[in-house]
Amino acid sequence: MSGAMKFNGYLKVRIGEAVGLQPTRWSLRHSLFRKGYQLLDPYVTVSVDQVRVGQTSTKQKTNKPTYNEEFSATVTDGHQLELSVFHDTPIGYDDFVANCTLHFQDLLRSAGPSDSFEGWVSW
Repeated sequence: MSGAMKFNGYLKVRIGEAVGLQPTRWSLRHSLFRKGYQLLDPYVTVSVDQVRVGQTSTKQKTNKPTYNEEFSATVTDGHQLELSVFHDTPIGYDDFVANCTLHFQDLLRSAGPSDSFEGWVSW
């Protein structure tokens, strides 16, 4: 990743909501509902360069959870921010549902001459 811009500073992320979440194969295994439809128990993890810096609460039985939760971290030589959605399972590993990776250099580039980025990012 030579020549890539690195982020050094204070990161503040607010997780608003998720919409259109799809059930995982695991969540459908015992489903008595119509095929392909199952409510999830989702939560979102926030990671910087594969190190978790935050996790939302789990919302019960919804495919469009609202969180409005905020996370902060001091970042040194950061390359990327990753948001991942998981379905909280009672036994074993939680199911991966979706993720999004944002590169700090792209966010900073879109900030223009400012040394900070403030805005909405949808995925």
